[in-house]
Amino acid sequence: MADYNHRETEQKWQRFWDEHQTYRTENKSEKPKYYVLDMFPYPSGAGLHVGHPLGYIASDIVARYKRLKGFNVLHPMGFDSFGLPAEQYAIQTGQHPAITTEENLTRYIEQLKNIGFSYDWSREVRTSDPAYYKWTQWIFMELFRSWYNKDTDRAEPIETLLDKFATNGTTDVNAVCDEDSPTFTAAEWNALSKREAYEITLKYRLTFLADAVVNWCSALGTVLANDEVKDGVSERGGYPVEQKKMRQWMMRITAYADRLLTGLDTIDWTESIKEQQRNWIGKSVGASVKFPLAANDKQFIEVFTTRVDTIYGVTFMVLAPEHELVSQLTTPEQQEAVQAYINAAKLRSERDRMAETKVVSGVFTGSYCVNPFNGEQVPIWLADYVLAGYGTGAVMAVPSGDQRDWTFAKHFNLPIVPILDSQKDIDTQADNTKEGHYINSGIINGMTYQQATQTLIAWLEERGLGKGKVNFRMRDAVFSRQRYWGEPVPVYFENGGSTGRLPYLIDESDLPLELPSVDKYLPTETGEPPLGRAEGWKYYPSAFGTSPTREGQEGYDYELSTMPGWAGSSWYWYRYMDPQNPDAFASKAAIDYWQNVDLYIGGTEHATGHLLYSRFWNKFLKDRGYVPQEEPFKKLINQGMIQGRSNFVYRLKGTGVEGATPVFVSLNQVSDRDVTPLHVDVNIVENDVLDIEAFKKARPDLTENAEFILEPDGRYIVGAEVEKMSKSKFNVVNPDMIVEKYGADVLRLYEMFLGPLEQAKPWNTNGIDGVYRFIRKFWRLFYKDNAAGASDAAESQWIVTDETPTPAELKVLHRTIQKAESDIEAYSFNTSVSAFMVCVNELTALNCHKRVVLQDLVLLLSPYAPHVTEELWAALGNEPGTVSKAQFPTFNPAYLIEDAFEYPIQINGKVRTTISFAIDRAPTEIEKEVLADEIVQKWLEGKSPKKVVVVPKRIVNVVV
Repeated sequence: MADYNHRETEQKWQRFWDEHQTYRTENKSEKPKYYVLDMFPYPSGAGLHVGHPLGYIASDIVARYKRLKGFNVLHPMGFDSFGLPAEQYAIQTGQHPAITTEENLTRYIEQLKNIGFSYDWSREVRTSDPAYYKWTQWIFMELFRSWYNKDTDRAEPIETLLDKFATNGTTDVNAVCDEDSPTFTAAEWNALSKREAYEITLKYRLTFLADAVVNWCSALGTVLANDEVKDGVSERGGYPVEQKKMRQWMMRITAYADRLLTGLDTIDWTESIKEQQRNWIGKSVGASVKFPLAANDKQFIEVFTTRVDTIYGVTFMVLAPEHELVSQLTTPEQQEAVQAYINAAKLRSERDRMAETKVVSGVFTGSYCVNPFNGEQVPIWLADYVLAGYGTGAVMAVPSGDQRDWTFAKHFNLPIVPILDSQKDIDTQADNTKEGHYINSGIINGMTYQQATQTLIAWLEERGLGKGKVNFRMRDAVFSRQRYWGEPVPVYFENGGSTGRLPYLIDESDLPLELPSVDKYLPTETGEPPLGRAEGWKYYPSAFGTSPTREGQEGYDYELSTMPGWAGSSWYWYRYMDPQNPDAFASKAAIDYWQNVDLYIGGTEHATGHLLYSRFWNKFLKDRGYVPQEEPFKKLINQGMIQGRSNFVYRLKGTGVEGATPVFVSLNQVSDRDVTPLHVDVNIVENDVLDIEAFKKARPDLTENAEFILEPDGRYIVGAEVEKMSKSKFNVVNPDMIVEKYGADVLRLYEMFLGPLEQAKPWNTNGIDGVYRFIRKFWRLFYKDNAAGASDAAESQWIVTDETPTPAELKVLHRTIQKAESDIEAYSFNTSVSAFMVCVNELTALNCHKRVVLQDLVLLLSPYAPHVTEELWAALGNEPGTVSKAQFPTFNPAYLIEDAFEYPIQINGKVRTTISFAIDRAPTEIEKEVLADEIVQKWLEGKSPKKVVVVPKRIVNVVV
């Protein structure tokens, strides 16, 4: 074969893998299991760019390697196919999101298959498939049917709670529940009506309805998660977002806060990701304290503080603008100022409010509360750095010990009271020391920190004004989205209860509750979510009979919000284990076999949201006995971002405007010319040389009648800069183009060659030619170049022999085996690619074409370049398509043992020749042979050396 034809070969083997289901995996095997998973991708309309496959290539290399090492490997792929982009397109065009999603999926799958991933496509799942979201809805129902028992430290069926109520009331109930949950005796509980008792249980269930402050985007008509909001606007579309209190479905993730923290110590994740999760969970040990209102000592503002020891230094109270008492506390004189401040705070996201430290803002309510320890009145202010959803939405401000409080106090001229004799310079800044002894602090004067804290908490608990408490920054997760394209919540409402509407689960036999048809994908004219547009969409319990049109029967209203994007992605790895099961989210046998994910690869953008929610759902499923493992992902690797490498052309200023002929100047000709850099499509640039004709066709608006000032050799050289890959910068590289031009194997090798997997790196096609040449050099170890134009394998000259390898050839091979194995085990893929290149160069230099060596080399390279290696594996006489069923070569250290050393021979400091000697050769013998060597004798010119220095295994120096 004159040259390797990547197009024919890659298409041939991709068809073979599909037709023979080469990578289909069974749920039982004599082999040990290995589960390698990519983070659930969302199929966008733009398809993949070259940055997307980075993690997929790495996981595929591991999957292929583990098969060679004798594992039964589960390596699936599916799609997180509910999402806001498809819905926005539906709003703009009227096209159903399912159609858009299907088109995007078809494109995505085509691209993934073109890159040669070893996915078991028979296990593909999609979150928008009713057969899939039936089980997302079922898990929601299980959460609704469960409560968290602090005594057993796990979720339990709600029936165990009801038994406790019926036996002892709330006496021995230690539960995670709403703050306002009532206490009662067994007699009081048993006297309640069925509906009254049911309403009380809603305060304990792990999914529940509550009023929550959310990110509301009126332009999108939906609530947004924190990671969907940036700088006060929606990440998608840039629409204004305000803080708004709405009734939402919530998930009681806070019940698992401690377990989410301690579980981090049991998994192999990067410390940076663990630390992000720890910070998000934000465990704090402290005390809750009740400050009575000055105007009504029966009402309190409750705060949580980690520094109860500083309570005598409180000089003002700060509430979140959304705090429930604000309207009651605002005096008539302050009404206008307070309302203006609240309106302004609504326009800022929680993230912005927490991050802002330079700008001080606040407003006095006009009211006061009372410090329970000294009876002093404390003015109550509002400030947007306090969040309603964190803690109690109130902060006792101690300006002498907290810098933010100090800055606020200075700005508004509020008192700053020292509380420790060791505090320094509090006129210029806060000092949060815990050292020294307390002053100006009543009952704890003279005490140390430990003594003071214990004394104050005991005092509070004795009087019912507070208690020691552990608090978490993490809040219960909002589980509602006011949009169409998401999982319907399997809930209907009956009239009654304190809110007028009580939620009930639909019958499990009615799952999946499918999305109804609507005329538009916008909220209704009365502000209801888009599902409110569905005509006749009502729930008819089985008691009504099977006909929803039965005379006299009125159906119940369904929940009109849908689930958030993270719902379907919080358990999907289990569905891969048993994707067609109609009776369970996965069978017990499948779950017991696969257990959990051994290796999970994905981006750092999911460090808190997806990973926390997934861990939460997994722990819940374990509590309820559905899965055996506490943690879903044993090892996590976050791949770095592949950045764009933008290219620029330079237009002479004053040209190309108002009819003037545009003049473009090549980079090296710019010199002191005044030019404007303009982005140019990187796909019409090769090795920094612009395809001028392609540029003219692509941008006629810029290039009509254009002139080009070129390099002396006639080329136009572009400029370059590393930027984020985006359409606006014309630096998006489509992998299809790389695959078409160079081949999928080259793309795979090159993405790994760019640098360490975890690091960000720029995409630069200038280096891809080297990988392209490597594949062809590898090929020429098997086939000799033929006459120009010959490309048919039948016309090629096969040059592989059955000769016995030399020690030098075996040394090259086994050094590469050792390197490849250790690198994959360490996920250091870039250094493996370098090792392959060195190996092929050395074997080429040794003129090695021996089957024993080349067959093992094919296996080493197969995880990285599966197409060319499948072709060569079959050419070597193996059964076609069986590379993945072979065994990874065994490293033999004996082949690396050196039995000789090539000594450089210096004469008066200059190397004149080299001579090989056995490792154990005596220096005196080496000296004798060196002096007898013909080349050495030539350089000595008949002179006797003054001395000969032999440095074992280093060098021989002859001094004349």
